[in-house]
Amino acid sequence: MRWLALTDRPRPAPDQMIAYGADEYQKVDIWLPEGAGPHPVVVMVHGGCWTTSIADRSLMNWISADLRDRGVAVWNIDYRGVDRAGGGYPGTFADAAAAADALRDHATRLKLDTRRVVAVGHSAGGHLALWLAGRPRLPAGSPLAARDPLPIAHVVSLGGLPDLEATATASDNGCGTEVVGRLVGTGRADPYADTSVARLLPLGVPHTQIVGLEDRIIPIRLPRAFDAAARAAGDDATLTVVPATGHVELVAPETPAWAAARTAIEKALGR
Repeated sequence: MRWLALTDRPRPAPDQMIAYGADEYQKVDIWLPEGAGPHPVVVMVHGGCWTTSIADRSLMNWISADLRDRGVAVWNIDYRGVDRAGGGYPGTFADAAAAADALRDHATRLKLDTRRVVAVGHSAGGHLALWLAGRPRLPAGSPLAARDPLPIAHVVSLGGLPDLEATATASDNGCGTEVVGRLVGTGRADPYADTSVARLLPLGVPHTQIVGLEDRIIPIRLPRAFDAAARAAGDDATLTVVPATGHVELVAPETPAWAAARTAIEKALGR
């Protein structure tokens, strides 16, 4: 499936938008189901190689609308990418964290149930969704460490790149290797200690990876290696490989890949 097969179709619209900062990309789109609530909620994180010019939160509109139609609220976050002033380290990570934490500030008004939040991320967003779940394990000296991050009950990563060290040496990954250096920054003894999810294992949070067997952006050995490392560390980790599936299908609502993701999301929400 090519990108235009997704992006050229009519784009559904969110119900509300909030800002968590002054930058035009420090925004969250909110998708609210019908009914009185409280609504189960997904924190949605877009990909695009951590690069704003490649993708923004609107890429997730179709699957966000699908979840809304099924009674699940979606908190679809955006963030400054490595190509934007303030992005990279620590800005991209700080934005993702602030956007997720802002959910609690609006939960009562929007009738969102924060007792069991599922994070869903695609591609680079899969890395950030897993990183959000791992925030309680960030090193104490990190500028990204937080006292009370939004608790994540489960993560569904769609073709994600959680191991940044492996990604940085995988010349066949579709994002390239240079972008990882721009994301994690320089001038620190260990730039992966608070940025790569593999360094935060075990997360202590169940997580599901869903990947396409024919994905040309994410070499399948990368999610397989992360799954093995997570399970070896003691995490409740699941890897689902969908045949005849590439990268775009993971966020197209009519595909078997998204059906598998939606099933995992609804199960994690207790539905």
